[in-house]
This record gives sequence, C-alpha cells and structure tokens, in this order.
Amino acid sequence: MLDRTLPDGRRDAGGSPSHNSDTSDETASGGWRRPLDWLRSVRQFFVTLTFSSLTRRIVSLNLAGLCALVAGVLYLSQFRAGLIDARAQSLLTQAEIIAGAIAASATVETNTITIDPDRLLDLKPGESYGAPDEFNNLDFPINPERVAPVLRRLISPTKTRARIYDRDGVLLLDSRSLYGRGDVLRFELPPPTTEKPGLLEKTTIAIRTWLNRGDLPLYRELGPENGNGYQEVQQSLSGIKNSMVRINERGEVIVSVAVPVQRFRAVHGALMLSTQGDDIDQMVTAERLAILKVFAVAMAVMVVLSLLLASTIAGPVRRLADSAERVRRRIRTRVEIPDFTDRRDEIGHLSGALRDMTGALYNRIEAIEMFAADVSHELKNPLTSLRSAVETLPLAKNENSRARLLEVIEHDVRRLDRLISDISDASRLDAELQRNDVAPVNIRTLLNTLTAIANETKLGHDVGVEVRFEGAASDTFSVPGHDSRLGQVITNLVTNAQSFSEPGGKVRIACRRLKAKIEIVVDDDGPGIGPDALERIFERFYTDRPHQGFGQNSGLGLSISKQIVEAHGGTIWAENRIGAASSDGEVPVLGARFVVRLPAT
Repeated sequence: MLDRTLPDGRRDAGGSPSHNSDTSDETASGGWRRPLDWLRSVRQFFVTLTFSSLTRRIVSLNLAGLCALVAGVLYLSQFRAGLIDARAQSLLTQAEIIAGAIAASATVETNTITIDPDRLLDLKPGESYGAPDEFNNLDFPINPERVAPVLRRLISPTKTRARIYDRDGVLLLDSRSLYGRGDVLRFELPPPTTEKPGLLEKTTIAIRTWLNRGDLPLYRELGPENGNGYQEVQQSLSGIKNSMVRINERGEVIVSVAVPVQRFRAVHGALMLSTQGDDIDQMVTAERLAILKVFAVAMAVMVVLSLLLASTIAGPVRRLADSAERVRRRIRTRVEIPDFTDRRDEIGHLSGALRDMTGALYNRIEAIEMFAADVSHELKNPLTSLRSAVETLPLAKNENSRARLLEVIEHDVRRLDRLISDISDASRLDAELQRNDVAPVNIRTLLNTLTAIANETKLGHDVGVEVRFEGAASDTFSVPGHDSRLGQVITNLVTNAQSFSEPGGKVRIACRRLKAKIEIVVDDDGPGIGPDALERIFERFYTDRPHQGFGQNSGLGLSISKQIVEAHGGTIWAENRIGAASSDGEVPVLGARFVVRLPAT
C-alpha cells in the first residue's frame, strides 16, 4: 500500500480514487514541469550570454570560419576525385575482361565452341577464349542469345550496368533487361513519373548537384538506336577505349567506360559499363557524413569556447559600461567601477583607466564643491564688511568717521578684486594644464631668470634671492611640464619667503638631482611655520600673517602652487629649518623651507 503526503499535510493510504487521480495529475504535471524549468534556465543562460552584440559577433565569426572550412572540405574533397578515378580504372579492367569473353562466345556458329563462363572470369585484359578453328572466322556478328548468359554471369556480382552495341551503335543487350537464366527481354524504359518531388527532396538534390556538378556534363538516357551519342561508345567503335564522368538530373555521379569488342583486331561492337546512380554517391555521402559528424563536434566545442571567450570579454565590458552609466546618472553618491586590474590584458587596462578616471572625476567634483563653499565664505566676509560700511556712511557725523569708513570700503574693494583675480586664476588652472601640451622645461634657465627678476624688482621687499645648482654645469635639470606654471610656483614660493624675511635678508634656492627626481629647495630666514600651520598651509584661503593687516593676502598662492606641482606628477611640502640645540635644550627655528620634487626627463 502506497503512503503519500497530500498538499495540505495529510497522509493518504491510497483509499480514495479521487485523491489518487489528483496526485497522479500533480505528479505528471511536476514531471513535465521540471524539464521545462530546466529548459527555461538553459535558455535564460544562453540569452544572458548572447545579450551582447560582441558575444554574437565572436560566435558568428568563429562559426563562419568553421563553416567555410567544412564547406571547402566537402566541395573540394580529394576523396571523391580519387574514388572516381579508381572506379573508372576498375570498370576499364572489368570491361576488357568481359569484352574478351564476349568476343570468344559471340560467333553465330553453334555446336562448335563450348563456352565455360567460370573460365571467362580468369581471362586477362585483351585475351579471347575459343578454339583454333575459329581463327579464320573474322567477320562474326554478336549473337545476343549466346552472349546473354555470359554477360549475366559476369555482371550479376557487381552493381554495374552493361550495354552491348553493334558496329552501327545499335543497342543489342542491356543488363537491366536480363532476367532468368538465358532469357533475353528487350523493352523501352517507362516514361518518367510526373509526381513532383517534395521540398526536402528538392533541397537534397540541389545540394548534391551543387557539391558534385563542378564542370561535369549532364548524363542523359539515349534511345537504343543512338549508341553513337555516347562519346565513349563512339570512341570504342573506332577501336579506342574511353571513360567518361557525368552527373544525372538527381545530382548523382555516373562513371561509364566503353571498350571495343574485337577479335583479331577487327571491331565487331562495343561494351559499355556504367555505375548505378547512387553507387559512388553512397560512399561519398558516407565520407561527408563522417566529416559532418566531426563538424558537429567541432561546432559544439567552438560555440562553448566562443561563449566562454565572450563571457571573459563581453561580460566585464558590460559591467564596466553599466557602472559608467550609473556614474553619469549619479544614482548613488559614489559608484565603484568593477576592479579587473588583476587581468593582464586590455580589459584590465580599461578597468584601471576607468577607475582612475572616475576617481579623478569624483575628486574634481568634490574639489569644485569645496572650492565653491570656500569662495562663498571668503567673498561673504568682505561683502558683509562693505555693506556695513556703506550703510553706516550716511550716519557718520564727522569727517574723520567718513574717512575711516571710506578706507574700509576701499580696503574691501581691493580685497574683493584680489580674491576674484586669484579665484579666476585657480578656476581655470586645471583646464589650462589639461589643454596645453607638455614640453621639456629647463629648470636651470628658469631659476636663473626668475632670480634675476626677483633681485631687480624686489616688489617692496629689501630681500635678495640667490640660487645654486648641485651637479654638473652642463646639466639642464630638465622636467616635462609647462614653463609658465612652474615659474608661477617658484615665484609664489620666493614671494612668500621674501614676505616673511627681515629686510636685508636672503632667500636661497637650491636645485639638485635625486635619481629620477629634480628637487628644488627654497629657504628663508624668517620666523618659520607654526606647528599647527604645517598641515594647513596649503589649504585654500588659509593665511597666517600676524605681521600684516587682515585681508592683505587671499591665501590661494600656496594652494595654487600645490595644485600645479601635483598636476606635474610631483610633490611639495613645507618644514622648518632647525638649528643646534642650546644649553637649555631649546631647538631654535632658523627659518622656513619649501621643498618641491618633480619627475625628471
């Protein structure tokens, strides 16, 4: 007794027919559903793999090359040509043996020669079988009644068709018309059937004709009186054996040979042997089926390998494209590009490039947002001060108050002008660095020129500038970059050092090569940099100048310098120059030092 569990959890012992039928229906439905679900899963898998046009192109191109190779093998098969040649040679040998046997047994004189068909099989090409007293009978006709049993015995083991023609090309015997032991029946072939072949048969015939045709002539059945219409028969009646290869209307190859039936060099007729329509084609078809089996296996392997190859190319590319699309739409705050950099190929390079580009894009966006916030904050202070001064100006009661308010207005206007100029310079810096081409910059020439200009102008500072180079005199200390922007960096550092130096002091510039780097050091004799300012000194709008009035500096010079250096692939930092410790343990600060390192050419 079967014990089944019903869908509601109850157990059925097999007593209710309705329960049995319902359960059997569910079992049958489940049995059909599992293969269908499996087929849907397989279909979904292949649809997913072939979703990309790149996948379809890879599979299509690989299969196209394989199909072209197989089509060439099927069309230009040497097996078929060799098989036809071998078949023609075999038919010629067989025809010569049979022709010799016919010549020995074809005399009309009866009861003079005894013909043993079994011995005729042992005759060699060109030999005849007969008694010596027949040698003087040179003009003999072919007797169909005597030749028919011999022809039937010799043709029956083979699948060839034999026809015998007399000297005028008239058909005497056709192996298709031989029945029984010695009986000869002669009749016309029935007319071709009027039933049209089906689509599948038409397609098969068309393919077979295309594969077999080439430059072969078309084979046609001629009437019994038109034996000379066959070229090989016409040649054999002249005493020359010949063979022909043709193709019939069904696309089947027909190989035929004809040899003269002669006795003592006198030609008395012709023997024509031809293959059946599907004789050679069956062997060729078997060979082609073997090739197609190999092709099917190769195609399956090619498809699997192509899909695997496409999955390693199209899949990662699609993931990268989807991530780039999400970055464009900014669905989330920050989208991570898939990391394929462990792959040592183009996909890995593409992934790394997209990740770097996306990182730079996000950094640029964040920098722009921070820059906008900083600009808004820095512009708001002088604007607030300017509005307060303008609102207070009508309320001033004396000239001194008005003069002080006008000085505040003038100071804030100059500060706004300076801020706007520096902000404009900083905002177009990135675009200018990306737009201009990189060229070798001679640091030696650049530093000498900037030092000479600083010593001549001094810009209100009685502080000189000197430069020295450590290395060979011929070394140009060349770096790739933009000379104008690198000159801006050196000018900002020198001007900053002069502003913190005492009158009559010196700003010292040193340039040296450190392996693949060029190092530029700018030293001053000022008060140095406070410990809390070392980390903030390169921030935008940060300034720490107690000795100057408020608003005299925008705080963008060092920030712009750092931006330029990093755009050139270099680094910049600030530190204090430390002297020898005193007796009480204090370490004096001798001044500030800015260090710039750039990659050398």
